Amino acid sequence: MNTGAPAAPKSQALVIRRLTKRYVVSVLDNFDLTVDDGEFVCLLGPNGCGKTTLLRILAGIETPDSGDVLVHGSPLHERNRLTHRIGYVFQEPRLLPWKSVRDNVMLAIKNVCRVDSSRSRSLAQDFLRLVGLSGFEDYFPNRLSGGMQQRASIARALAVQPELLLMDEPFSALDPENRRILQDELLRIWRETGVTVLFVTHSVDEAFRLASRVLVLSARPTRILLEIRPDRETDVHTTKQRVLEIFAEQVRLQQGLTTQAQAVTI
Repeated sequence: MNTGAPAAPKSQALVIRRLTKRYVVSVLDNFDLTVDDGEFVCLLGPNGCGKTTLLRILAGIETPDSGDVLVHGSPLHERNRLTHRIGYVFQEPRLLPWKSVRDNVMLAIKNVCRVDSSRSRSLAQDFLRLVGLSGFEDYFPNRLSGGMQQRASIARALAVQPELLLMDEPFSALDPENRRILQDELLRIWRETGVTVLFVTHSVDEAFRLASRVLVLSARPTRILLEIRPDRETDVHTTKQRVLEIFAEQVRLQQGLTTQAQAVTI
């Protein structure tokens, strides 16, 4: 029953204001974004538009030229890189090959959470179980399939109990069957943990399958062209077709095969 009381405002996990980053060309130019707690946001854009650069800035790997980033209200540049809890899953697993799966996860926990070995081992077990790797804790990465290695990478990112989980095309190297399996697993984990996810992809189908909100990005310098909430779309097929047209046009822009004046009007 509707009591007439206004819904409580959601807290903001991430606020980006006028973020700018330039290399030889401008990649991010006064980019703005707000992500609520518990959202699963997909960034959908052409290769080279600035998606990975944005994630690397949020992870503290790169420094912006200007702009503000707030994580739960705290400026990113004021946070200790070793203690601010932002998980990062790369395109490739990037597991240490000389350490077991458990030890890879434990190392992240020790570095970020500052707990003793007994506690870090227990947490590693919990998160390996969460991603379906019970029984494989003592395996070294080279004994695991690509999909299993990426599960371990996800467990490592989640084990630091992140305020924000960054995922940079984590399933792009997998075959279609394993990609779909990992997508289902990720959705299950997101629902169980409530973690805020920022997920980069160039697959329209993947974005619509996973996200609570899809942001279609332009060619560089990137800006948000379109915002879609797939669960609120009455005609998902038509919306997907529109997104595919816009996306294809931005790819052509990125590659210099068309001009902004010729691009599809949003």
